[in-house]
Parts: sequence; C-alpha cells; structure tokens
Amino acid sequence: MSCPICGKDTVQKYRPFCSRRCADVDLGKWLTGAYSVPAEEPEDTPGELSRALDEEEGRKPH
Repeated sequence: MSCPICGKDTVQKYRPFCSRRCADVDLGKWLTGAYSVPAEEPEDTPGELSRALDEEEGRKPH
C-alpha cells in the first residue's frame, strides 16, 4: 500500500500514511475543508425560504 499523500510505502505506525508529516498534511486538508463532496443546493434554500416568508406575511392581515 502506498501513502495517499506522497506515494511512498506506508509505515505500520502511521498507516495508511508513511510518516507523521503526511498524516498531519491529511488532517490539515480535512480541517480546512479541502476534502469535500460537491452537492447541489436543496430546493428550499435559506434565501428562498426567506422570500416565501416575506410573501406570506404580505398576505396576512395585520
């Protein structure tokens, strides 16, 4: 198995990485959001919900 960061052979102590450095690099990527899964915005996003509430308030008698 090779290290996903640098491609060197892994070391049992740091598996699946080859060193503490590569493990820390990977952790840094997780913490900064570098690893993410692209997704589509849901249909009822906060902006749309806000507009819907504003329209609804306009219809209610005060």
